Amino acid sequence: MISERDSETTFDEDSQPNDEEVPYSDDDTEDELDSRQPGVESEQAQTNRGTEERRETLRKDCSWQVKANDQHFYEQPQFKRTILLCFKKSKYAGNAIKTYKYNPITFLPLNLFEQFKRAANFYFLVLLILQAIPQISTLSWYTTLVPLLLVLGITAVKDLVDDIARHKMDNEVNNRTCEVIRDGRFKNTKWKDIKVGDIIRLKKNTFVPADILLLSSSEPNSLCYVETAELDGETNLKFKMALEVTDKYLQEESAMADFNGLIECEEPNNRLDKFTGTLFWRNTSYALDADKILLRGCKIRNTDFCHGVVIFAGADTKIMKNSGKTKFKRTKIDSLMNYMVYTIFLVLILLSAGLAIGHTYWEQQIGNSSWYLYDAEDYSPPYRGFLNFWGYIIVLNTMVPISLYVSVEVIRLGQSYFINWDLQMYYSEKDTAAKARTTTLNEQLGQIHYIFSDKTGTLTQNIMTFKKCCINGQRYGDCRDGAGQLPSHPEQVDFSWNMYADGKFLFYDHYLIEQIKSRKDPEIQKFFLLLAICHTVMVDVSDGQINYQAASPDEGALVTAARNFGYVFLSRTQNTITISEMGIEKTYDVLAILDFNSDRKRMSVIVRDSNGNIRLYCKGADTVIYERLHPRNVKREATEEALDVFANETLRTLCLCYKDISDDEFEAWNKKFMEASVATTNRDEALDKVYEEIEKNLILLGATAIEDKLQDGVPETISKLSKADIKIWVLTGDKKETAENIGFSCDLLTDETTICYGEDISALLQTRLENQRNRAGSSTHSSLRMNEPFFQGSRDRALIITGSWLNEILLEKKKKKKKLKLKFPRTAEEKQKQIEKRRKAEAYKEQQQKNFVDLACECKAVICCRVTPKQKAMVVELVKKYKKAITLAIGDGANDVNMIKTAHIGVGISGQEGMQAVMSSDYSFGQFRYLQRLLLVHGRWSYIRMCKFLRYFFYKNFAFTLVHIWYSFFNGFSAQTAYEDWFITLYNVLYSSLPVLLVGLFDQDVSDKLSLRFPRLYVLGQKDLLFNYKKFFLSLLHGAITSLIIFFIPYGAYLQTMGQDGEAPSDYQSFAITAASSLVFVVNLQIGLDTSYWTFVNAFSVFGSIAIYFGITFDLHSAGIHVLFPSAFQFTGTAPNALRQPYLWLTMALTIAVCLLPVVAQRFLSMTIWPSESDRVSKGLCYFQHMFTYRHGIGTDTGNK
Repeated sequence: MISERDSETTFDEDSQPNDEEVPYSDDDTEDELDSRQPGVESEQAQTNRGTEERRETLRKDCSWQVKANDQHFYEQPQFKRTILLCFKKSKYAGNAIKTYKYNPITFLPLNLFEQFKRAANFYFLVLLILQAIPQISTLSWYTTLVPLLLVLGITAVKDLVDDIARHKMDNEVNNRTCEVIRDGRFKNTKWKDIKVGDIIRLKKNTFVPADILLLSSSEPNSLCYVETAELDGETNLKFKMALEVTDKYLQEESAMADFNGLIECEEPNNRLDKFTGTLFWRNTSYALDADKILLRGCKIRNTDFCHGVVIFAGADTKIMKNSGKTKFKRTKIDSLMNYMVYTIFLVLILLSAGLAIGHTYWEQQIGNSSWYLYDAEDYSPPYRGFLNFWGYIIVLNTMVPISLYVSVEVIRLGQSYFINWDLQMYYSEKDTAAKARTTTLNEQLGQIHYIFSDKTGTLTQNIMTFKKCCINGQRYGDCRDGAGQLPSHPEQVDFSWNMYADGKFLFYDHYLIEQIKSRKDPEIQKFFLLLAICHTVMVDVSDGQINYQAASPDEGALVTAARNFGYVFLSRTQNTITISEMGIEKTYDVLAILDFNSDRKRMSVIVRDSNGNIRLYCKGADTVIYERLHPRNVKREATEEALDVFANETLRTLCLCYKDISDDEFEAWNKKFMEASVATTNRDEALDKVYEEIEKNLILLGATAIEDKLQDGVPETISKLSKADIKIWVLTGDKKETAENIGFSCDLLTDETTICYGEDISALLQTRLENQRNRAGSSTHSSLRMNEPFFQGSRDRALIITGSWLNEILLEKKKKKKKLKLKFPRTAEEKQKQIEKRRKAEAYKEQQQKNFVDLACECKAVICCRVTPKQKAMVVELVKKYKKAITLAIGDGANDVNMIKTAHIGVGISGQEGMQAVMSSDYSFGQFRYLQRLLLVHGRWSYIRMCKFLRYFFYKNFAFTLVHIWYSFFNGFSAQTAYEDWFITLYNVLYSSLPVLLVGLFDQDVSDKLSLRFPRLYVLGQKDLLFNYKKFFLSLLHGAITSLIIFFIPYGAYLQTMGQDGEAPSDYQSFAITAASSLVFVVNLQIGLDTSYWTFVNAFSVFGSIAIYFGITFDLHSAGIHVLFPSAFQFTGTAPNALRQPYLWLTMALTIAVCLLPVVAQRFLSMTIWPSESDRVSKGLCYFQHMFTYRHGIGTDTGNK
């Protein structure tokens, strides 16, 4: 007997997962699935509930009403909404769009408000206010104001430029014109003046200004061709078709002006491919769907003009609803940097508090008894200490670097441009360059642990070619002659007998051609006729040539194959399709099209031929077709064998079938179909149910096999990424056999790889979970973790798992819940038991998911097949959650968008499936092979540069700021600064900023070629070796030691000294100049030591910063500027007087030597005794170059002799 605890997570033995099935639709929610389950209630109760639900859903789903040519209709009270107190506004938006954030009045206050929401900027604003209080501050206000204004100004200018561009774009769009019915005539009207309910006329090559219902067009049957590049990036044409009734009656201008139809539809939403509504006109209702809607942003193509009524305008349009904020991604270094800034702030408070206590003690012991220090203020020592606490907060504020965030953004922007400009990531065949679509994630490219890749179009080319087929159990496509025998050498089929052949199609099976020409086998004729009829391809005839516009590469390949084999799709209208069958044109009436979607996995079309016979043609995935076949399909087994053969050859397969339908059967079904088509509630579910009724007892014709070749360089790329210790998971919707064979083709799997399947790991995971339960005992709070590995030994393992097994193992199967009408109130104890039961089930589910991730991560490679887009994202989320690893997802289609957005970094490939993946990605390029350069070169360089920048930035700020602390011990902890105010102001802005910025932009430890040649160099970033808390505290320690040397060597030198002129140069101002000059030399030469890749620009920045320091210092210490601003420039003559003393220069030289010589020694010992991976690579390259030069020199000398 199974206990209650076991029953919660034990797998259902009676319903083992089917490897061939794709799991439930991603669109189904728990509530939707529950609502479909039967409840225990009476028939009358069901009827009453159904009626009430329909009314409620009608109110909820179709509450948007549009009346054509009647603006008074929208002034009714029910169409108003309250915006403030008693002020009301129409719920229908105007068509003017506003994407800008500021106007001339609001720019300054709004921009400053946004900038001061950042903690660092607000912190410095508070400091500026404190500096304005004389009792607290010993530092001039401009020392904080100048850097703060610089940071705010740079950001504000960037925001202003961006917003001006938005203003220009908005004005350009809002002032476009189109023709709108006004006073019974079409008149030119600006887009911003268009309203809901207006009738508009659009001409060829113009954009659609709002979401409109297509009423009629210049094309036969009111077809309208549109390009949706603005919406989804796709440039292939799509067609829309008006209702037959509006096409018939709404062609003339007068008819348009008199049109008074009422449209009830769904509220504005962001679903681009869904629309549900009904048109009420002339006492009849007509179903509306997405095929009759033109969306804002589309462009009219190949159609002279079209008419439509505006349904959604402006902010209510679907494209605007999709322009919401995307999820902001942060890098690991970002988070670490923020924590370090918080740490610095804490250190600042502790130091200020300690120094304030020191000042309190000093005042009690010395200050009160020293009459010459009396400042005419009778403050108590504790109060003076309190004021000094805030004084030190101001003096030491440079520990929190104000320019850090701006500098980081500049570096990231530069690195993004380097990616955009990389010609080695340019795909010339499609004129596609690599593009960094975000500037905030570059260094994270150097820390990737896991890559999640789609297969079709990502690893493969997604350029489909018809290769083989199986018709009536017979396989075709192998190299054969006309008699069906193997030829001595392959010979390409000559399609010259077919006037419609495209000339690019390659085929080598002459036997199939002979069978087609002979017309002896009717099944072959039905097979290719199905390919020519059952599709949504549009035909475009230009210069006598037929061009097909297909929604997917698969569909285009099948229609093109049928064309070459003599069954040519010529044209379609609203209700007909014309085919050339072996040179004879035939027109079929299209009675119904049963659309393809990700849940149905099939498409059907019902047609009537010239003899009046009705037939349904269907094509789809083998799994869904087999379920709907007639029990007596004699060729089913032979077709299954052919499918396995095709899958083993990595070919993509579809099954084809048909069914003859009687007139009576069709009439009965069509009645239900029409009712479902105009249903106002759950229309999609009603249509699916009706589709199921007709798509059964099908007769199998055969199967197609399409080749999708690997992209160039995929195996090499995967090999290099694997050597960089990056694990690659492939997530695809293909069959298990196809995915496995692709795995071998791209070197993800090898002959030495031990492959585990879903059924293998299921037992392992179940055993592990039972052991964890037993160890945990009855306590649900105890830890359920076990660290021992699942697999013993060091063999390479790979996991291949299907979507059904994935749901089973991760306990994600949706449970069917029965709804009882009569519910009795539960006691508190029962409620507690239910809560406890749910909590335990959730804990076990979480543990099972963690176990699966641990097991999968022990494998060298993982292939998940037959998975849905939602499952792809779930797998990525699980690895992020339980491994805390940096993930990258790469794909090329709309089904990869969820995965791309879920991963830390999303990469889109500009492929054959449109641009949805690219538009949702962080980085994009044309081919998978460029991923190795993105990660191993740009990612690695970006990580190293950012880490070096941050370590040095913290070091130079600590070296600069901590001098004040050592000086405090000699000034009674009075918050007196050790430097001149202007030096404090300009240190981070001019004297030390440029060299470190250039290192962050240009530094390289090894070249790009060596980075690719030695992928193991990448491991540094994965292990966070270059920037972590240890490195941070080492930078802090290094800065503290440097500050000690910079303060105490000049202090010791000045303690008892005499200048050449007999004057002591040991005054405060001379000391400040000496310390400041030493600091500028040290920090700039230190970045020189840290630079691995020297260029002229780097050298100029280092020595130029030193020169700028001395130039500005001499200017600020001149008498002329003191005369103009006596209170702001008080170090008059200090620099000229002090810097002419040789003793001071010797002091500075000693200070610089003591600071830098230990660093040079440490670097030498480190490279000699403990070299890093990059040091060894560089050393090996130098040795190789030296030996090459030496041998070449010997050869030359010998030759000369």
